[in-house]
Amino acid sequence: MMIEFDEYKGKINGLKQQLDDLGEALKLEAAHREIDELEERSGQEGFWNDPAQSQKVLQRIKQLKTKCEKYDRLVASRDDMLTLCEMAMEEDDESLLPELQEEFAAFESGLEEMRLSTLLTGEYDANNAILTFHAGAGGTEAQDWTQMLYRMYNMWADRHGYKVTLLDWQDGEEAGIKSATIKVEGENAYGFLKSEHGVHRLVRISPFDSSGRRHTSFSAVEVMPEIEDAGEVELRDEDIKMDVFRSSGAGGQKVNKTSSAVRLTHIPTGIVVSSQVERSHFQNLENCRQMLRARLAEIKEREHLERIEDIKGVQMKIEWGSQIRSYVFMPYTLAKDTRTGYENGNIQNVMDGDIDGFINAYLSMKAGEQA
Repeated sequence: MMIEFDEYKGKINGLKQQLDDLGEALKLEAAHREIDELEERSGQEGFWNDPAQSQKVLQRIKQLKTKCEKYDRLVASRDDMLTLCEMAMEEDDESLLPELQEEFAAFESGLEEMRLSTLLTGEYDANNAILTFHAGAGGTEAQDWTQMLYRMYNMWADRHGYKVTLLDWQDGEEAGIKSATIKVEGENAYGFLKSEHGVHRLVRISPFDSSGRRHTSFSAVEVMPEIEDAGEVELRDEDIKMDVFRSSGAGGQKVNKTSSAVRLTHIPTGIVVSSQVERSHFQNLENCRQMLRARLAEIKEREHLERIEDIKGVQMKIEWGSQIRSYVFMPYTLAKDTRTGYENGNIQNVMDGDIDGFINAYLSMKAGEQA
């Protein structure tokens, strides 16, 4: 048993170089300098005169501090493991091995997540993400599945300390949702979530089928980067058709029942977005413009286009054969990614937002393609 502790001690000592390399890749020195500069700015007179700008500065400070704290926790964890190892060897205490194994597994997982964040070098990877959910064919069953996915991504965001804002919501006919849009705010939100763009397939015994038959349902998730600088993706008034309508569906507290809902059509591409969750017509219009800029930027990046003007209308087919991942509840439980082969048999954990394994496998695959 003491041989195992000796092996762990060797592995833990070897982690120091990995942590040093990671610190350089994360540009931690520059991050600490930027924190100092921004905190000095935030203490200056007149800082709050421009609330929008001051909020951005505070958000940036929070993002940088979170990155530095995550790294510091990894360093502290390595030191703790080394102490635990040496203590066990000195006292010949085998009972500490399970604790050490657990600590080491958690450390490796955290190290891998931070290492992958250094691979996020795409044009919009550091941005916030906008996610739109669309139910495929299949009525109530598909709409219920769409709401399950909506919950899954909200729970994932919560696990990572990201802030979620609802931009649009359309109730299903009997249950679930026909469509919804959320904004996920936090560093690298788009970089991590872009792997989730595509069609998600569910196989289960439908709770809406009195015969207890197995059903296959599809739902599409669109993932787009939020574009904060309006000049980066210009929306010309002559390219946009606007409709104002009364909010539909039961809605509960999510949907406002006045004629303030807005639908925008981008004439050159045929892309349509809508928002009906705000009381103010202007706020719904701003949500729509935000969504439209995000969708155009996402297509530009995915299609490797030089200019937004090169985009043609792109429709995602929500059907068999185009899925990126399958979620099977019956006759066995398994979530499997069709692109990377990564799978997780604990379907309940996956539906509760445990999707980091899928995201990391996708980022690793993409990094391998670019290497």
